[in-house]
Amino acid sequence: MAVCVFAAIILFFDKNDLFTQMARTRQLKQLQESKTYYTAHIASEQKELDNLRSNPGTVERYAREKYLMKRENEDLFIVSEKPNN
Repeated sequence: MAVCVFAAIILFFDKNDLFTQMARTRQLKQLQESKTYYTAHIASEQKELDNLRSNPGTVERYAREKYLMKRENEDLFIVSEKPNN
């Protein structure tokens, strides 16, 4: 009888009960996935930054694509892509 009461207290009423541990495991998995995503994103941004610092042609391409900049004697046409439905 005492073993059953002890098991019930440990499984359901303790501050580290079974449900709390399951929730923490789920949260840990989500945080690890976020870390993986952000680490990959930071690496790609760092690569792009290094490329911008080392190649002047890349700076011009970046300004044209991201900020729609153009030279004085150019016309700019923006073509948006339609999604494939």
